[in-house]
Amino acid sequence: MKPLFEFRNLSVSIAGSEVLHRISLVIPDSKLTVIAGASGSGKSTLLRCCNRLEVPSAGTVSYLGQEIASLDPLLHRRRVAMVFQHPVTFPGSVLENLQAACPGLAVRAAEELCDRVSIKRELLDREADSLSGGEAQRMVIARALAAQPQVLLADEPTSALDGDATERMEELALSLLDQGIAVVWVTHDRAQISRLAQHLVVLKSGELLFSGSADDPDAASAIDESWFNKEE
Repeated sequence: MKPLFEFRNLSVSIAGSEVLHRISLVIPDSKLTVIAGASGSGKSTLLRCCNRLEVPSAGTVSYLGQEIASLDPLLHRRRVAMVFQHPVTFPGSVLENLQAACPGLAVRAAEELCDRVSIKRELLDREADSLSGGEAQRMVIARALAAQPQVLLADEPTSALDGDATERMEELALSLLDQGIAVVWVTHDRAQISRLAQHLVVLKSGELLFSGSADDPDAASAIDESWFNKEE
């Protein structure tokens, strides 16, 4: 089986500063991969390289065996959807937001998307910018799912949510995996790493500390507990 993503000697520089340095690793398919590390370690940059929101300054990124640089970026981003720390809603209703990703989406199909992400069908007629944080984040995932992606990239999607909303988001991530959608999840939450990670990638100051099964004894030793004792 080809890896979901493969990074070979990847380096990324932003505004003249190197954010990632010679990263080589694979992210397996059919698992929930968590990317962890202290604030500023390069987690989000690595994730953004997966759908060409960041362009490497050196090295390559491959998706299912194909170099991402050779793929059509818009088509690739439909296959590899991304949600961010703060949900981005478009003007209009929830239904119109879903139809932005899939023009002509029928109400019945939109209702089924609501069911998949556990938001009430009645919200389809509501203005998207009136949703709570948790509702908006799940709507954004529903919008991504409308394009029938193969992968969901999630960049600290629960950092601004309360405990109940976080729990529902984590349940959703695991349910997507059961539906055949691979998930790559960035977090700065120590407990969340334990709850979600099947495969774990740990970064420190732009360099790779660990990549492998979350059950590997070396996984725990790669995580510095001091990372989680500071405010973001």
